[in-house]
Formats: sequence, structure tokens, C-alpha cells
Amino acid sequence: MNSTEIATPEKPNNFIRNIVTEDLKSGKHQSIVTRFPPEPNGYLHIGHAKSICLNFGIARDFAGRCHLRFDDTNPAKEEVEYEDSIRESVKWLGFDWGTNMYYASDYFERLYQFAVRLIEMGLAYVDSLTADEIRSYRGTLSEPGKESPYRNRSVQENLELFQGMRDGKYEDGSLVLRAKIDMASPNINLRDPVIYRIKTVEHHRTGAKWCIYPMYDYAHCLSDSIEGITHSICTLEFEDHRPLYDWVLDVLKVPCHPQQIEFARLNLSYTVMSKRKLLELVQEKLVDGWDDPRMPTLVGLKRRGYTPESIRNFCETIGVGKSDSIIDMSILEDAVREDLNVRAPRAMAVIRPLKVVIESYPEGESEEFEAANHPNDPAMGSRKVPFSRTVYIERDDFQEEPVKGFFRLAPGREVRLRYAYIVKCESVVKDANGEIVEVRCSHDPGSRGGNAPDGRKIKGTIHWVSAAHAVDAEVRLYDRLFSTPNPGGKNEPDYRTSINPNSMEVVKDAKLEPSLSQANLESRFQFERLGYFCLDSRDSKPEALVFNRTATLRDSWTVKK
Repeated sequence: MNSTEIATPEKPNNFIRNIVTEDLKSGKHQSIVTRFPPEPNGYLHIGHAKSICLNFGIARDFAGRCHLRFDDTNPAKEEVEYEDSIRESVKWLGFDWGTNMYYASDYFERLYQFAVRLIEMGLAYVDSLTADEIRSYRGTLSEPGKESPYRNRSVQENLELFQGMRDGKYEDGSLVLRAKIDMASPNINLRDPVIYRIKTVEHHRTGAKWCIYPMYDYAHCLSDSIEGITHSICTLEFEDHRPLYDWVLDVLKVPCHPQQIEFARLNLSYTVMSKRKLLELVQEKLVDGWDDPRMPTLVGLKRRGYTPESIRNFCETIGVGKSDSIIDMSILEDAVREDLNVRAPRAMAVIRPLKVVIESYPEGESEEFEAANHPNDPAMGSRKVPFSRTVYIERDDFQEEPVKGFFRLAPGREVRLRYAYIVKCESVVKDANGEIVEVRCSHDPGSRGGNAPDGRKIKGTIHWVSAAHAVDAEVRLYDRLFSTPNPGGKNEPDYRTSINPNSMEVVKDAKLEPSLSQANLESRFQFERLGYFCLDSRDSKPEALVFNRTATLRDSWTVKK
């Protein structure tokens, strides 16, 4: 394909896609190579999903390729568990790197040799200052830095010291290798940044072979170059690091010099996106692990019932820009509602059951009603819903003294049991504490299917489950983990203080229609009038079902706010 044949993909334009399109049209690049370079020091969250969709999406839409590369340069914080989860999450989102999976550790020897070359060029030196001294020498935004007394060591001395660092002759923190750039630069990142440090820690891939490890800014640009990346897309906080990215590649005169492009990271309200804070939530047992359904991690969202399609649609909806902003959580919740509204079959479940005895219905008898699996999609078919003399309804669907505007069941009132009959409340049964434990009703036998034979209007329709056929289940009602839009913001120094005490409610005695006993871990359902639910992937068992609420049918936080 020549440059005049290159077409812009049918996707919403953003400034990064425009750059890629122009680079192909001009012939600057014949094909596109992007990368997603996570650190294996935690689980991916919804913010990473934006980067995954962007990098893999551009590669897909422009017939290029996207590499998955683990930035495994800090073995003290990295684990194979995290690495495995990252691969699984990227695949779950619907993306595939094919044969293009790499590790920064694949390049340790080459990165070391590049550092030797910098020393030989007089552009790097071994520094004996402590970490605190290096910070104090660096200066401020308004004042230049001060040169280290070790900055002018000879090339030979630097080479010997750097080799000694590699050979394990020195203790952690005693020496570092720094690039020699400009201690008076207005960009603090160019004030002789550290590019290697001593860490006597075994690496999960290279074992004890190395005791020095490259810093991110140094390893990242060279890894991009080695892999032939054309567009190195990263978040906005790396904009000030771009001059260092370019400096390393320019002075080493590497054949491939990728273009670093920055975009605004995803900030989501009512949650935290910092890996450090997410790790604290897990370690302090403020949540039930990385996959807690209240967490913004991809494993947490998956366990809660979010679909890959809903997350991809969310990322496309919020777009790609250059300005930092906070996206309201409701946009993510709307994305999953919109997706599940189309794909989720309907079912009936009663979360807070109240027993209803239909006294006019014959004892010991039952029948089945045909119920559509989706009101707008006949292709989803239908199911049989059993009915008997005793059913469960939601406790909220009955009021002994109904308030104005309440059109559900009350003494002397009629309601329609969905798919079944019209029933009328005749009396209630209370326990010793005066609590209603049972409602007694009559039914209209001629209203089978829900329509009154005389055409009378019935305002209320409620869902139900046959007591004789009900499946018992535990239902977990999840809400937002934090009760304030910006946890840990400037007026809230400790984000933990705004953890929502009502972010999870566990209901032990829910009653489900029998078809739900056939649910599997890929199933998603709309429990009619209640919300979207899925089986809990960790705790649910065939003999003890556990369902998680993915989302309510509408945003209840609009009222709270």
C-alpha cells in the first residue's frame, strides 16, 4: 500500500490517530508499532484499560502491531502473580499481542552496554552521593542544581566503578550511575538523572545474575528503540520526561527513535487509581483482595460482572485528550448498563422476600407461564416460570399503609404478578413483634397472563418467585467504594476516611426463579426491576449460589449528590 492509498480508520478521531494517519501518509513510517508496557507490580485497573484500548486499538485499526512488554526493572516490587494477571486482563479485554511479548529484562545486557558507551562518551558517571544528597543537589524549579563532586571522575574510573557495581562489590545505595547532562537545566529531569542503581534483589526472571537495575526513564526509551516502536504513547505525567527520552536516543545515535506522545490519564470519580493506594486497600484488608468487585481493577470489574465490551465502549466514549480531568463514575456505570440492557436475559429474583399465600389458588397445584428472556429480542427465546399457591415478593412491594403514589400491593388493592395473575390483598399476618411476615391474597382466575377479563386497569405490576420452586441464593449488593468524588483530595488528606460504609450489603436469603440454577460464570442477567447480576466467580458454587450486583437499573447517585 502506498501513501496515497492509506485511509483513516472508521473510528472517532483524536490527536494521536491524526498523528499516526499523517505519519503513514507522509511515508515517515511504512507500518505502525505501538506497545503497552506495564510494570508487574500490581493488578491492572480501569486507567490501564484506556491505555490498552488506545495502543492495541491503533495497532489494529492501522494494520500494525502492538507489543506487550513488561517493565520488570524493579524486582523488589514485582511478582509473577501480577505478570500472569496482566496477560489475562489484556486478553479478557479482547486484545492479543500474538508473538510480540517482551520484557525489559530481555535487554539487560544491551542496556548495560549502552550505559558503558555513555561512560566512554563522557556522558555518564558513577556518583557516590547518597540519595538524600542527590536530592539536595538537584535544586528547585526556580534554582539551578549543583554539580556532584564526583561528576568529573575519569572515564576509566567510571568504567571500573560501574563494572564493580555489576560485580556486586558495593552495597545498595552506595553508588549510582548518572547521565551527565545539565545541572542548570530548567527541566529537573535533565539534571543528571540516575540511570542505574544497585539493588541486591533476585529478579523473578534473571535470578541473581544482576544486582544493578536500570531506571525507568533510561530503560524505557531504549526498549522502545530496540523493539522498533514507532509511537511511544504514554500518559501526561511523562511529558516533562520526553526531553530525557529523546536525549538518550539522540546521543547514542540508535537507528530507531520512536516518537513519544502524551495523553491525559484516566481519573475516575469515587475511586482511587494509585497503585500504592490500591495495594494499601488490599494489604490493610479494607477490601476483599485485588478482585474485590468494588475495586477499579480489571479483575474486580470482571468479577462484578462488567463485560469487556462495556469497558471498551467506555474508553471510546471518554476519548483521548491532552487535558487532565475527572470522569464521573456514572459514565462507566452507564456503559455497562447500556451493554447489559442489550445482551442480558431477564429473570425474576426476590432479594428481600415476603411470603404471599394466594388462598383462592388450589393447594398442591402448580402451573407454568411462558416468560420472554428479553422484551426486545425474540431471538433470545423464552423460558417456563413455575407458579404455585405460595409466592415470594419483594418486601418493598407491600405497604400496609400505602403512601401517595404507591401503586403496588396494599390491603384491598390489586396488582399484577408479572406473567401470571392479578391478585388482591385480603389480610396480613404479623409476628409477636408486630412485623408483617405473610400477606394473604385472592386471585382472579380469568386474568391468567396478567390481563383482567373485564378490562379493568391495574396500575401495578410486580415480580415474584414461586416458593415451592425457588432457588436459594446469597446476593451481594455492591455500591461505590468511596462516598466522596475525590478521595484523598486536598480537603481530605487520608483517602480512607471517605470509604463508603454501605459499599457492600450481603443478603443471605434471596429467592430465585429455578432457571437461574443453570447460570454459569459467563452469564449476565437482569433481575427484573432490581438491576444486573452475575455469579460470583470466586465464592459461588452449584450447591450455594452467590450473585453479585453489577449495576442498578438507573443511577441512584444522582439523587444522593
